Amino acid sequence: METQKPLVTEPDSQDQSPVVPKPSTIASINFVQENKEVVVANGANLRTKALENGIDLYRMVAKVMNCGGYGQCGTCIVEVVDGMENLSPRTDAENRKLKRKPQNYRLACQTLVQGPVTIKTKP
Repeated sequence: METQKPLVTEPDSQDQSPVVPKPSTIASINFVQENKEVVVANGANLRTKALENGIDLYRMVAKVMNCGGYGQCGTCIVEVVDGMENLSPRTDAENRKLKRKPQNYRLACQTLVQGPVTIKTKP
């Protein structure tokens, strides 16, 4: 019984299909005042990752008297120095709490990181 060899073909050099890059699965957060960079999964919550990495987002009483990340108290305000395009859009809660603040201010608890960003805490 004779075994058949698999048919091997050369790739067609005429094929000009564009190579589509895969979206990044990691993002980075550079905390300016703390001089610390944190690598996170794409889509990670800014507040959660800051606290997990020892970054203090709160002033005085807000350290113990905050809403725990539900967008109700407005005490986890951060300033986006660079990379605003790599963050989720502002939520309704942010629009209410930050209506008198600059457009580059965000509530960390409502913000998802989708690429490299530079953040200033406690602006």
